[in-house]
Amino acid sequence: MTSLFHLAYNVIDLETARTFYRDYLGCEEGRSTDSWVDFSFFGHQISLHVGEPFKTENTGKVGDHMVPMPHLGVILPLNDWKMLAARLEEKEVEFVLPPSVRFEGEAGEQWTMFFRDPSGNPIEVKGFADFEGVFAS
Repeated sequence: MTSLFHLAYNVIDLETARTFYRDYLGCEEGRSTDSWVDFSFFGHQISLHVGEPFKTENTGKVGDHMVPMPHLGVILPLNDWKMLAARLEEKEVEFVLPPSVRFEGEAGEQWTMFFRDPSGNPIEVKGFADFEGVFAS
């Protein structure tokens, strides 16, 4: 079964969110109204609505790091991940967890980075050289 996910969440300001998701992340804008906007988030649909963003806390222990929970994430091919990481670094995005590799040389080796959108919503982007390793144990 092939599917796409849809996730709707709140942002404080639509124009600021548009700039970030479009210009920083490279997401294509879809339909919108005065109170929400859809984006293709790396092939999946997110709907950003004006409102109070959800509360997050750094309670997710990953290796030696505590990461924001809950968070939105996506997994990219490693070359795409590297291009996005370079773009975000060039735009001086403040990282919760800067671009780095985890589980190097092990099953599930992955590159990851955590950052927040302008409304404070946490986003994780992972990169895999081989998608077969996504569920490796």
